[in-house]
Amino acid sequence: MLLRFTLAAASVAGFALAQSPGPNSYPNPYRTVENWAQMPEGRTWGSLSAVEIDRDGKSVWIAERCGANSCFGKTDPPILKFDASGKLVKSFGEGMFIFPHGICVDKSGNVWVTDGQGKEGKGHQVFKFSPDGKLLMTLGKAGVVGDGKDTFNQPNDVAIAPNGDIFVSDGHSPKTGNARVVKFTFDGRFIKQFGHHGSGPGEFEVPHALAFDSKGRLFVGDRANNRVQIFDQEGNYIAEYKDFGRPSGIYIDKNDILYVADSESTDKEGYGYNPGFKRGMRIGSAEDGKVTAFIPDPSPGAGATSAAEGVAADADGNIYGAEVGPKALKKYVKK
Repeated sequence: MLLRFTLAAASVAGFALAQSPGPNSYPNPYRTVENWAQMPEGRTWGSLSAVEIDRDGKSVWIAERCGANSCFGKTDPPILKFDASGKLVKSFGEGMFIFPHGICVDKSGNVWVTDGQGKEGKGHQVFKFSPDGKLLMTLGKAGVVGDGKDTFNQPNDVAIAPNGDIFVSDGHSPKTGNARVVKFTFDGRFIKQFGHHGSGPGEFEVPHALAFDSKGRLFVGDRANNRVQIFDQEGNYIAEYKDFGRPSGIYIDKNDILYVADSESTDKEGYGYNPGFKRGMRIGSAEDGKVTAFIPDPSPGAGATSAAEGVAADADGNIYGAEVGPKALKKYVKK
């Protein structure tokens, strides 16, 4: 009787395991649209990790690195808005950035962009622009590196809470520099910070991306720890999701669908080590962390980063991937 029970249990467990897809085996219900957004004549794409949807649910904002991987010494406006057809309709920010990195659009349509590097008196800041490109607010000190209430060291991303509070993820280097999330009031006054280097609950190694779900929970792409962590707005740890790979970019839509871009996972020991996970974009539930779809990287393992680092999805469910290595903005639509 015991043997029959053991064999039956093993059979059930084996069936359940067989029915559970691996991290790279989820269906891909999307097709890729190349060259969707058209740059002005004479201008080529630079590296970009910052992509966001306008409050109209259709238009797409990006911040690209001036035809290269840095805007230092360049005069190109790095912040660009494309309408639903891919036509460029707005551009601004020329001469202000070294390394555009993260982007957010608030409920009033204002555009927030982080500058993730510094050089010669510029960088390490967060900028708030009106939809027309007027500078409304600046956080951080230009070109100054620090870990205080008014300084950053490689700020990665910015997200705006439902009540207008500002959250900035700060620190782009594993085990050195900053590894924190900084919270400000709607008008830029420091409230608190949370997190430090480490791999435990509430600790970070490269907090690379931020997003809020419909409950107001803050999702942090804890990239070098290969996980998404979830917090309340006071910085209290709630949970973590590890089935979405190594998160370079995260986005949550109004239906609490979670989109995560993994541009670095590799089976090779060293930087990006995340055995068993291939690069690409995983789509699932912000509510329970279950993955339902996977868009694989067409060139996995090509260098330190490939395919999308930034990700966003419009009101129709089309996905946009901002690529640093290939220097491209890809669009993905349902097949």
